[in-house]
Amino acid sequence: MEKEEKYTLSEFDEYIRQGEPESSQKARNWQTAIGLQAVDGLKPSKYLIETARLHIEGEIDIDTAKELLHSYYESKTRRTAQDNETEEADKVSANITQLLGTSTLSFNTNGYISVHRHIFDGVFKFAGQIRDYNITKKEWVLCGDTVSYLNHTDLRSALDYDIEQEKLFDYSGLQMPEVVQHIARFVSGLWQIHPFGEGNTRTTAVFTIQYLRSIGFNINNDLFEQHSWYFRNALVRANYKNAKKGIMYNFSFIELFLRNLLMNENNELKNRYMLINTKQVQDEHRTSTEQVRDKLSAESIEILRLINVLGTERLSVKQMMEALSLKGRDNFLKLYLSPAIKDGCVNSVYPDRPNHPRQQYFLTVKGVAIYNENRNTNI
Repeated sequence: MEKEEKYTLSEFDEYIRQGEPESSQKARNWQTAIGLQAVDGLKPSKYLIETARLHIEGEIDIDTAKELLHSYYESKTRRTAQDNETEEADKVSANITQLLGTSTLSFNTNGYISVHRHIFDGVFKFAGQIRDYNITKKEWVLCGDTVSYLNHTDLRSALDYDIEQEKLFDYSGLQMPEVVQHIARFVSGLWQIHPFGEGNTRTTAVFTIQYLRSIGFNINNDLFEQHSWYFRNALVRANYKNAKKGIMYNFSFIELFLRNLLMNENNELKNRYMLINTKQVQDEHRTSTEQVRDKLSAESIEILRLINVLGTERLSVKQMMEALSLKGRDNFLKLYLSPAIKDGCVNSVYPDRPNHPRQQYFLTVKGVAIYNENRNTNI
């Protein structure tokens, strides 16, 4: 079986370095669009990269690129789970690239909804539809807890209010740090509404890019390309409060991201810095982690290997197996994943729906403690 070629963020650098404005901008748009798929653990196909190159080089326009992708997936007679993931990544990347290639923006609720509709056209049946149910999502950065997303009955009114307030806001006289603080709160509030069933972070990111351009910022989208998961986790931390644990809303992480974006700073953007209660996690499990090899028997070496692979990531079964160089799914589930879940080291994003097509796994508080203790160990 031919090994799947993986996309790297330097794939289009040659076009950016050439200095030709049109091809350079197209390449940047594709890189940003593809990089944003990482918020849901998605990676594009080799076919998308080849199609994107044709568009960047001016051989085809973006509409033709989208038609080629549609035909490519329509022609597949046998489909795998990986095909479903790459189809979403490919089509959404093309849709985002098309949006980033335009300078128009309707700065209102319908405009925000239309961004979602355009991004997920041909991918989700509910593209551009506000959800009519409530949601929760287990977050790695919250050690499995969830943000309190808005009730489905209040979604449109909340969007109307937040966007209207931003439309009326006067930026005159503000210093750039104050501008960043305000934008951080606007973007965080918009994301917390979470009006759609899926795709909220990608919609927020594209809407933010378009909005910042519309108010005069000539931004480089590389940060969204390279740090899309940080962007999402920063929004999670900005919208999470747990009084019992002494955790308050924390806008500092999204502000660091925006300071890099708008002020050309070079703040370090590390996902692990956002993990809640890291000191508390280590203190609570100090006894067990100091003697982790005694606590986890020789038969549990597989759990340790899986913990080291997951680390600070959210991964699918396929991604974990690839990282471990394993081929047998049944053996992986039996020897690695199931014992790790049973031992309380690993949890899933959709615990009640183990076969969810977007299922991913992350470390629990216990798993994080063991990972921190053994991150420099070769197991």
